Amino acid sequence: MPLVLPLALLLGLACLLLLASPYPYLAPLALPALAGLALLYRKPVWGLLVLVALVPFEGLFAAAGGGGVTANKLLGLALIAIAGLQLLLRQLPAQRLRSNLWPVLLAFLACYLLSLAFSSDLGLSLQHLRQFAVGLVLFALSVLLGHDLDLPALARAVVLSVASTCVVALASASHQPDGRAIGLLSDPNYFALLISVAFPLALLLTLRAPRWPQRLLWLAQLVLLLAALGRTGSRSGLLVVMLTAAIAAWHYRDSVKHLLTRHLGWLILALAIVLPLSPALLPESFIQRLEVLTSLKSGVKSHADNSLARRSAYLVVGGEIIAEHPLLGSGPGTFPLHFARTGYAIAFANQPIPTQLFREAHNTYLSMFSEIGLPGGLLFAGLLLLGLRNCQVARRHWLSRGDPERAALATHFGLSCLALACFLFFLSVPSHKYLWVMLGITSVLRLQADDDAAGARP
Repeated sequence: MPLVLPLALLLGLACLLLLASPYPYLAPLALPALAGLALLYRKPVWGLLVLVALVPFEGLFAAAGGGGVTANKLLGLALIAIAGLQLLLRQLPAQRLRSNLWPVLLAFLACYLLSLAFSSDLGLSLQHLRQFAVGLVLFALSVLLGHDLDLPALARAVVLSVASTCVVALASASHQPDGRAIGLLSDPNYFALLISVAFPLALLLTLRAPRWPQRLLWLAQLVLLLAALGRTGSRSGLLVVMLTAAIAAWHYRDSVKHLLTRHLGWLILALAIVLPLSPALLPESFIQRLEVLTSLKSGVKSHADNSLARRSAYLVVGGEIIAEHPLLGSGPGTFPLHFARTGYAIAFANQPIPTQLFREAHNTYLSMFSEIGLPGGLLFAGLLLLGLRNCQVARRHWLSRGDPERAALATHFGLSCLALACFLFFLSVPSHKYLWVMLGITSVLRLQADDDAAGARP
């Protein structure tokens, strides 16, 4: 009851501000928005779940918002404000921010800020910092709220959101100029990254489903993800998914042996049907891109595959930047500027327009080493290795305690983190939301395993 008057005043003030703004038609939304804020204040972890679920739809929001205020930005700002307020009021204990990743991350940020101070283009570096700060905030929120986070619910949110965009991708792939599926994004490789992260989680939900109807549901999502991956024509996505599938098969090797023994005939029949049909199901461009890989023994040729030739040029330019600026790099976000000054930019420009000259390195590690310097690049790589190590330690602990459910969670979230770490070799996405959320989750898994081990000691 004491909150009724302040809430009524806040609601009336919000309505008056909206009526006086250029958007008076939004005034009726003040009451639902206030109710949503109250719900978010009581359950901030739900806001984190929604933020993760909205990642595959960011292209749609950007198109609708024209690059301005969008739903995910408003939700993110509200969640930051609520989490900060609850920390100040001690409704969330500060001990929840514990993470073994903080020392490495803070050392990396020190290198990042030093590189920013001596950047060759301060404007580009500040823009890079603004994007990078989003990832850092998501990491802090994941560490802070991860203890209340239901990891199977997070897996379901990721799989269902990515799978829903796969439906759009499969329906619209034929309308793309090159026939490659992009979902609601602008690039098929970025879409393949989402699928690669969702694949281990869909496998987890399929294997751990309690009843066969749920198992069929998640199996359908798994098939949908793989079908969309084939339509993306992403060779890097195919490589990453094959790697994670192989590691998952090793983790479940006893079950796989039992399955092969009991259902070998059905497996042979399935392979006999799928293998001949797979070339017809995949885009012709994807088949041609795979065939090009067989000619790599004789070297990369631009006339055979323009994409591989561009990536070779990125390595050359990145190596030159590292040789010139080994300690602090050229500055965050400045690789495209240095690439545009080389002859490769003109040679690989798809269209004779200036924006085609500025290209990312398509390799996050190369970007970090060339833009932040060797120390910063090593710290960034160490951050990812430590995150993978967290999942490995948590998995071993839960297996030793005879808890296969938690061990499976650590395994599959570790596989998603591994998929991200591998995909960073093919894309420049240091601020990707999935990356920083997964790093926060690995930290939470390690803390839970360590606390459980400490509680079990006499």
